[in-house]
Amino acid sequence: MIVCSCNVLSDRDVQDTLGHRNDRPSVAAVFRHMGCEAKCGRCVRSIVAIVDQHAARGMDECAGNGDCDGCRADGLAA
Repeated sequence: MIVCSCNVLSDRDVQDTLGHRNDRPSVAAVFRHMGCEAKCGRCVRSIVAIVDQHAARGMDECAGNGDCDGCRADGLAA
């Protein structure tokens, strides 16, 4: 499904950009990685939702042993 009409980006394009990242990149970082920029901004909510889903999936895969980026960030914050 097309999520950004201005740049003709699909949800699959965004998911592929996220790849195996364990962090939660900003929408601007997602666009930069794809070599474009947001224009009208109507896609921002859709891209944030895709990023959130990706981040949640990564959290589900965490074993809680401190090896993932999220666990290391939690340890640094404590």
